[in-house]
Amino acid sequence: MKIYVDASAIFDGSGTKERPFKKVSDAAKMAMPGDEVLVFPGIYRENVNPIHAGTKDARITYRSVEPLKAEITGAEPVKTWEKYQDNVWVVRINNSLFGSYNPYTTFVRGDWYNGPVSKHTGAVYLNDLQLYETLTLDECIKGEIYARSWNQKDSVYKWYTEQDEEKNETVIYANFQGQDPNKENVDINVRREVFWPQETGVNYITVSGFKINKAATTWAPPASYQDGMIGPHWSMGWIIEDCDISHSRCAGISLGKYRDVENDQYFTYKHVKSPTQMERDAVCRGQYHGWLKEKIGHHIVRRNNIHDCEQDGIVGRQGGVFSLIEDNHIHHINNMQELAGAEIAGIKMHAAIDVTIRRNHFDHCTMGLWCDWEAQGTRISQNLFDHNYAPDGTAPRLEGAMPSQDIWVEVSHGPTTIDNNLLLSKSSLKIPTEGLAVIHNIILGSFTLVGAGTDYPGEGALQPRFTPYHIRHRTEVAGFQTILHGDDRFYNNIFIQKWAADDPHPEENEEVGTAVFDDYPTYDEWYEPFKRLEGKMAKENDMAELQVAQFAHLPVWASGNVYLDGAKGWKKETHALVNDKDKVDFELTEQDGKPVVKTNLYDFIGDFSNNIIDSDLLGEAFEPEERFETPDGDDITFNEDYFGNHRGVSTIPGPFVDGKVSLDSLWQE
Repeated sequence: MKIYVDASAIFDGSGTKERPFKKVSDAAKMAMPGDEVLVFPGIYRENVNPIHAGTKDARITYRSVEPLKAEITGAEPVKTWEKYQDNVWVVRINNSLFGSYNPYTTFVRGDWYNGPVSKHTGAVYLNDLQLYETLTLDECIKGEIYARSWNQKDSVYKWYTEQDEEKNETVIYANFQGQDPNKENVDINVRREVFWPQETGVNYITVSGFKINKAATTWAPPASYQDGMIGPHWSMGWIIEDCDISHSRCAGISLGKYRDVENDQYFTYKHVKSPTQMERDAVCRGQYHGWLKEKIGHHIVRRNNIHDCEQDGIVGRQGGVFSLIEDNHIHHINNMQELAGAEIAGIKMHAAIDVTIRRNHFDHCTMGLWCDWEAQGTRISQNLFDHNYAPDGTAPRLEGAMPSQDIWVEVSHGPTTIDNNLLLSKSSLKIPTEGLAVIHNIILGSFTLVGAGTDYPGEGALQPRFTPYHIRHRTEVAGFQTILHGDDRFYNNIFIQKWAADDPHPEENEEVGTAVFDDYPTYDEWYEPFKRLEGKMAKENDMAELQVAQFAHLPVWASGNVYLDGAKGWKKETHALVNDKDKVDFELTEQDGKPVVKTNLYDFIGDFSNNIIDSDLLGEAFEPEERFETPDGDDITFNEDYFGNHRGVSTIPGPFVDGKVSLDSLWQE
């Protein structure tokens, strides 16, 4: 059945084509498996709460009749501003508008949030520009540049709020820098979400072609409830496609966690257990709450434009397992720099088990992609990462904010595959982890936190951070282990020292290349202590004697890599091309509005080549004993490049089959 919605209809109807509903929410109350909700152009100011689930063979589809012409928003327009002082105007809003959730009394806070506790979930927008919240009315009146912002020009637009409890009103002051808010488009966050089932288990929903924006979302930490502006809320089989998703106070799309009352914001309010223990609890308790391959995940997020959200473009803890995230443009995330904490990135995924993240463009994000814990079976392929670092002249980030990089894989046991990407930011990979396969990438930035960043201080010695690994291609926990570091493979990459490593006291490693693994063993070196037991039964005293070896760094493999402009290779790599004499030019520019590369690096590669890489060569990640393979358990042969072009019987390093292909447009909206 087709159900029709049209905000411009004269009368609210019954959902027929002749008498459409005026609100998407009304259609959501009656849509059943196999139904399609067709939404005509217009602005829909509501929080859509899908009531009924679809099925695998009969989805419920919500579709904008004209792509991006139907807008669902959590904001309300305000046209009753009064002049207050200088460029500042004031408006008073009765709190009855907000119901049980007032964004102007609700603060952004929670586990792993390290930023100011003075920021509200509310926001003020001038012609779709989000204003900066101030702590005092005086700061709002002054309207000074916020030096930490990545867009300092617009940081002079300010707002401030307070409560008039006697009149039960929210009072908002805003500095519009000389513009008349009653003549411009000014709106404010009102609703917490925009398209979000209030119950879990609302499966097989498709949301296609909408503008979705401006929600007063709350901080979304991993062990706690993770709401977003749009998302499946702990269910299965959603498709979010061809949407423009923007201006969430915290997360844009959430694929994440249900509310577990016993473990929700535990550290923030109870304090006595570490946040890391809350993570372990969340993993184990998830099984009780239905975290199984047959019940959760399997979502598709594709061809969306996701931008201007202040925590994440996409966030997820456990609920995003077995998902596909492809062909999205994720950009300008956390650029206001008002929020800080350990959960901020273009995509921040905990437990990205068998998640494929491919053909996305991550740019101008505080961090591009962060896979934290259990990146088991995760494949990051054919993505473009660029400008994921603060612009020149930006003041130091807030205390408690995370450093910038393209990809961070944290305390996972793998297997995690990173192939055919362009990593063009100053820091390419932060890898306090193990079990990586890094193949056919161009890497301009450094590797950081190699062999570090996994343990915590305690009384005396550091406390190892034990994290889980899982039954192969399942969610059930197979075991817990600390991070030994290593078990990493580097094949057929091109490393270029784009930025000089000349800071005498760098915060993190600035040298590009695999030389940071110089003190890691080859496989034969690592296996030597165990070799004497080949073909024999181990004896009790062997346990004690081998403990040192069992907790040593795991081995590293490297072959076919190219190191240019001072990039340095692992000293044990036997088949590599090193050229530190010639100057390599590499610039990401625009041509007809599309990103292209201008480079001469292929002049220096010549006939250097290496074998085609496959699952047999990569083997198994050590701890889970799982091969580098597809989610279905099939082998991977890395014979396709960034564009999907076929490689032959051998290949040059990097993400392109040849230098001519590298000149093609890297991204198309």
